[in-house]
Order: sequence, then C-alpha cells, then structure tokens
Amino acid sequence: MASEPKASLPILYKDLIPLNSNQHGSWNARSVDRADWVVNQHAIPLTAEEFPAAQRDYPIVFSSGDKPVPLALMGLNEGVNVFFDDEGAPIGTPYVPAYVRRYPFLLAKIDPSSENLSLCFDPTSSLIGEFEEGQPLFDAENKPTEHTQNLLQFCEKFEEAGMKTQSFVDELVKADLLMDGEVSIQRNDNPDQPFVYRGFKMINQEKLRELRGDQLRKWNENGMLPLIHAHLFSLDLMRVVFGKQAQQGKGPKPVEAASVN
Repeated sequence: MASEPKASLPILYKDLIPLNSNQHGSWNARSVDRADWVVNQHAIPLTAEEFPAAQRDYPIVFSSGDKPVPLALMGLNEGVNVFFDDEGAPIGTPYVPAYVRRYPFLLAKIDPSSENLSLCFDPTSSLIGEFEEGQPLFDAENKPTEHTQNLLQFCEKFEEAGMKTQSFVDELVKADLLMDGEVSIQRNDNPDQPFVYRGFKMINQEKLRELRGDQLRKWNENGMLPLIHAHLFSLDLMRVVFGKQAQQGKGPKPVEAASVN
C-alpha cells in the first residue's frame, strides 16, 4: 500500500546531520545528471503546487493512514520505478518532484525545544563531501557560499509549499472527501482476471459532486479545485504506468491482485 513516510527519517534519507563550517568548511556539493537515490522508489511525496506539472507523468494519490500525504506514483509495486533506470537516469523527460531535487538536503529541528530549523544533509550521499569537483559550501571565511544560500532558499520554499499542502489535505479531510482507492486494470492476456491495486486514498467524486456551490466557489477562488481535478485526471495514468512496467519487465508476475506499496 502507499504509506506515509516514517516520522523518524523521511523517505530517501538514511541519516541526517546539520551542515556547519567547523566540520564541513572544505566540503563541496556536486551536481549530477542522474538521481540514483530514487532507484527502486515507487512513491515520492509531492507538494500541492506541483500537481499541474506532475499529473502529466504520474498518477497522484494520497497515502493511507491517519495523515494522508500526496504521492507521485513512479511504479505500482514496491521497488518498481518506471521513470528512472537502474542507475538513476531519467527515462524520457519526466517531471522531477521537488522532493527528489532537494536531496540530500533538508531543513530539520536540531533542538526539540526550539522551533528553529537548520540546514541538514544525508552524510551517506555521494553528492556532498570533501572532494575537488563541485560547488564549495563555505568560503575562505567559513561563511556560506551563494550556492549554499541557494540550497537553503530552496529548502525554505519547499517547507512553505509543504505547509500549504498540509492545509490543502486538511481541507479535503474536513470535507470527508478522501476515500480508500481501488483501480482495476484489465490484462490483455487474461481479461477475466484483472490486476487490482489498492492501499491508497483518492478523492471521492460522488461526494465532490454533492458539495455546496459556495464551497466549490471558495475552492475555485483559492486554487483548490484545479488541484483536485489534476489529481482525478492523473488517475488514468495508472494504466499507463502498468503498461510501462510490462514493457520494462517490471510488472507483477502472479495473476492475483497486487497492491500499491
């Protein structure tokens, strides 16, 4: 099923430490043309503002559990990603979610008693370290370089987008619009035994049609309604992703129902 990221460490991150000039004054951050950290990742968190761009490539669903999170499905089974190859190179030109582009950095609380967030990174990543190539993280005076300031700004914008996304999801939950999802995909070789994917949440279209006009007008004015439609339109891509899995030899082998993990 599509579950929300664990509270201990966010998805993709194996460890987190704060970036500081004392320990990392001579470190660089390198740019790469592939994202090996998303290999075998089938579901990536999305911010609501990314829905219009992401819905062109990915089915957008909401995770199961008490705190639903929007997810871009890169595969319909755990460990399957049909948009990036085994080395992390994109297959075609898919939209790359901000969550993927942010790695290995993020903002996190160092002191539980404080609301302040610090720029942290995953030390297991090969994107940052004491090597010659790449962009310096600190200058000769141990001050953050422009590159580091840009990284910090990107992470700050991501946090802001994350808070707006939470408000969006809260509105959906308050209106009781999220329901357990299920998609049945017909198999050409065995049409009588379709694959059934469950374990995620989606917007209930019947309840959406029953909403009062003033509520719909409000959501149209604040931009929520277009996001809802982007999510609903994107669900048709479940079959496209299923087809990609079959083409790449990554599809489920058994005939019985499978589930989105």
